[in-house]
Amino acid sequence: MASIDPLMNAFVTLMVMLDPPGNAPLFLALTVGMSQAERFQVALRGCITAFIILTIFAIAGSGILKMFGITIPAFRVAGGLLLFWIAFEMIFEKRQERREESAKRAVTKDQIRNIAAFPLAIPLIAGPGSISAIVLLSSTHPKPLERVGLIGVLLVVMIALFAALIVANRLDRLLGETGRAILTRLLGVLLAALSVQFVADGVKALATG
Repeated sequence: MASIDPLMNAFVTLMVMLDPPGNAPLFLALTVGMSQAERFQVALRGCITAFIILTIFAIAGSGILKMFGITIPAFRVAGGLLLFWIAFEMIFEKRQERREESAKRAVTKDQIRNIAAFPLAIPLIAGPGSISAIVLLSSTHPKPLERVGLIGVLLVVMIALFAALIVANRLDRLLGETGRAILTRLLGVLLAALSVQFVADGVKALATG
């Protein structure tokens, strides 16, 4: 059976990579204008989708990327570019402008599914960093029971992340409209920096590889 120490290391690694406290305010900014029930659906769908994706990578390891001829650095560059696009919209209120144009239209199930899948599940939760981490962790847990333990740890971390996203609703009520606008732009800048770092790391790895 898997020993406690490797599983504890996996828990710490996944907590750092999935970063529940850090993803909560990003989730808040991405779901501006949604009700608590709609945010609950987005959070639930996003976490379940990300859990399934990361579980597949935990089981199959790096074989999936190799099958498509994709390297982790290339995946990192692609994820970084997608995140930069999101950050641009957050900073310059492009997302908010689209919401205002359709203010009379209720949030549909398709919108909830779309946001849950992208950008929440991919690449914010199941992004290059977390996929890289789960692939590396799976290589240190080669036995079937060890893989089961790793997936169990992933489930615990994902539940913690889901709880953090739900708590973000309370933060929304405290901030108000002005606070949300400030937070959205601030997080947009931070997300832009993070996306540039993803791209830079990926390009560096591709150049040296």
